Amino acid sequence: MLLTYYILSALFITVSLLPLIPHQHWMFRVWEFGRIQVMFLLLITLAIGLLFVEDKTPLFWASVFIQVGLIINNIIILFPYTTAYKRNKTENIDNNSESISIISVNVYQFNERYDDLIKLVEKVQPDILLTMESNQAWENGLSKIEKDYPNFKKVALENTYGIHFYTKLDVKTIKVNYFVADDLPSIEASVVTKNGTSFTFFGVHPPPPSPTEEDNSKERDGELLCIGKKVLETKGPVIVVGDFNNVAWAKSSILFKNTSKLIDPRIGRGFIATYHAKYRLLRFPIDLFFHTSDIFVQDFKTLSTIGSDHLPLFCEFFINEKEDVQESEVETLNEGEKEEVEEMIEDGIKEQGDRPKVATS
Repeated sequence: MLLTYYILSALFITVSLLPLIPHQHWMFRVWEFGRIQVMFLLLITLAIGLLFVEDKTPLFWASVFIQVGLIINNIIILFPYTTAYKRNKTENIDNNSESISIISVNVYQFNERYDDLIKLVEKVQPDILLTMESNQAWENGLSKIEKDYPNFKKVALENTYGIHFYTKLDVKTIKVNYFVADDLPSIEASVVTKNGTSFTFFGVHPPPPSPTEEDNSKERDGELLCIGKKVLETKGPVIVVGDFNNVAWAKSSILFKNTSKLIDPRIGRGFIATYHAKYRLLRFPIDLFFHTSDIFVQDFKTLSTIGSDHLPLFCEFFINEKEDVQESEVETLNEGEKEEVEEMIEDGIKEQGDRPKVATS
């Protein structure tokens, strides 16, 4: 039991410490995703040690001290993303617009359950649908919805970074941006609600740092921070949604939020984990949503599976341009962070991805 305890302690202490190292290699960044699971594993290991280890040497107590410190650190980081965290109350805000709803889903390119997504869209009737990893087969499979979603932008790619945007609402402009690489498209749309209120929609899907994708997080972080700067230059209500391949509490997500001066609706609402759809205990939130302070979220949740490894993310919100009651939730960068953001953007642009490049349109 003593050997088992020390092996588990060493393992979970190591993977808890790796994300604290400011390095963009996947080996350091990937452990940010499983912070919830690692915290519970630390708690279990700690309980095993205290209950079953008889020879409590100074080394044992040192391991206990480190684990307790890491558990407290994880609680501090994760607590804002629980329902126990107190948000500003917005029940008495008057709507400036009718409710607007969005489904954002990474469909998993090799998933062929097109009808499952169509049935979900027909049931929920969102105003906007954003799909990621959607290739030509998915574009063909979703053609049935175009009669109800006449305004769209389709970027069908076979590299798992295709992206499709469909909306019932009127649009002023829809364009595709390539911020750091010519095979990483993102959507930017100026959308008009039924009562004439305008807002800007950004749909994003940067690559993850992993042994099977990118060796590091440079392209992901650079892409997100470029979008963050673009949001800051955009007037009026803004939402940013998509598969960020990042968790909300990661440093680069926090830098994105503070660069763009957006609000994370997960604060005080819960983790709302989307990946992996098939493994509940190994699930974490990487499909994210951010909004300006004049947007008020009414409903924010995951929907039923469509056969992908991601659960669809649903958000319903309204716009109130005259109210700033959420302004206190907006955070900004300090001077040192501004320099760091510029360096990360430059690193992302310089980084050469491993994926085959494709021509842009």
